[in-house]
Amino acid sequence: MGEKEEKEVMELALQAGHLLLENGAEIFRVEETMDRICRHYGVRSGNAFVLSNGIFATAGSERERYFAKVQHIPVSGTHLNRVAAVNQLSREIESGRYTVEEASQALEDIRNMPGKRKITQVLASGVGSAAFCYLFGGNMGDTLCALCAGLVLYLYVLFVSAPRLSKIVGNIGGGALVTFICSGFYLLGAGAHLNFMIIGSIMPLIPGVAFTNAIRDIADGDYISGSVRMLDALLVFFSIAIGVGMAFSFISRVTGGALL
Repeated sequence: MGEKEEKEVMELALQAGHLLLENGAEIFRVEETMDRICRHYGVRSGNAFVLSNGIFATAGSERERYFAKVQHIPVSGTHLNRVAAVNQLSREIESGRYTVEEASQALEDIRNMPGKRKITQVLASGVGSAAFCYLFGGNMGDTLCALCAGLVLYLYVLFVSAPRLSKIVGNIGGGALVTFICSGFYLLGAGAHLNFMIIGSIMPLIPGVAFTNAIRDIADGDYISGSVRMLDALLVFFSIAIGVGMAFSFISRVTGGALL
């Protein structure tokens, strides 16, 4: 294998790892995919050191050219459809269905995959909030209130929090918004169990995938990456709790403790 071909393989592996990591894949999956690509195209000395926000890729031995590259990958959201697509692509590469150039183009197509439409995300948030409220013990009135709160919450996330606010401020605002909406419904008599309404409505804000991946990374021995992801998830939890607490405090002062 020539120097140009080896560099193309390492770049391909690095881009595959980048796509996986920025879209919420576990550390072991990123390392396994990069190793699979390198081995299939004949780069035996390829190595990858993966953290939650960066990849260090190297190659080189007495028989192969030297390669070294670092990519910074900020902690971001989760897009499991892209993770699944890259995962499938790596298996198809291993079965011999792609040249390096074709695999690079396939990765670019995956990178450009459209996300879910905003209306779909809003509706999913509302239905998810209602479902969780019902599962936690809410009645039909509580469920309908949670549905409305979930719809409004994700409109806030898409058009206010995500584009304009930091993660901490956005989640504090989201927790407060849900509390105000559910408390309003409760005071008007539309819902009977305020706790179930609020718990169900804040579920779209909970970083469940990030928290689960953090536990998996720690279990696999990737303590640094797992700790970073765990801290990021806990920061979201605390921010939501602060928002709910602030809203409860304000409402209690205004209503003279009617919610208590």
